Amino acid sequence: MKVGLFIPCYIDQLYPQVGIATLQLLERLQCEVLYPLNQTCCGQPMANSGFASLSKGCDENFVTNFAGCDYIVAPSGSCVLHVKEHLVSRKAQRAASHIREHIYELVEFLTDVLRVDTIEASFPHTVGLHNSCHGQRGLHLSSMTEQGTPVFSKPVRLLNMVKGLQLRSPDRSDECCGFGGTFCVFEEAVSVKMGKDRIREHEYNQVSYITGGDVSCLMHLEGILRRKGSGIKVIHIAEILNSGHDNR
Repeated sequence: MKVGLFIPCYIDQLYPQVGIATLQLLERLQCEVLYPLNQTCCGQPMANSGFASLSKGCDENFVTNFAGCDYIVAPSGSCVLHVKEHLVSRKAQRAASHIREHIYELVEFLTDVLRVDTIEASFPHTVGLHNSCHGQRGLHLSSMTEQGTPVFSKPVRLLNMVKGLQLRSPDRSDECCGFGGTFCVFEEAVSVKMGKDRIREHEYNQVSYITGGDVSCLMHLEGILRRKGSGIKVIHIAEILNSGHDNR
């Protein structure tokens, strides 16, 4: 199994430790991981801003870099969903189709493809989980309360395998944090208020960390936490699942 590791641009530039943790975790699970050096942005920011036509170069470059992989995995639900729904290629339509059908968010890949049932990780802290909208509603990583369907959560299932971790869920476990890509720029006040509401519930639960599968949401929450001088930290779920192992 050749797994192409896709690291979104904001992780590469601002949270490289998340990419490292993802690589180490996949290799520990016996995956042959390939990291195409010429990969760039998937084009999501342009598409979200109404300039999808400007992302065609990103599409072609993505196909060029990941066409030979059995699977493509990324620690970002929003970027994965964008590729699943929007990736096209005039030069390599079959390769683009294969990528759309075989790209996975990290939690989704561990649960649905590798079918992981044990995790050798230790994280003795109290943790709150933030469910990102793209992961929950687009990739179906967890159930949605408004639908009244049987409750499930792939991130919770994995986190419960981590030794010493105490998971505390907010009352409104599937509410948006307010990031929303460019939404947080054009609707700054609304975005911040939504983020503060999310943080208030985690503070009530007295968590030490907030985790999730999208660094973009965690980055938004981290900014609010820092401005208010909170001691709560954010950490990507890949870092928790890889905890207890030395970095390279």
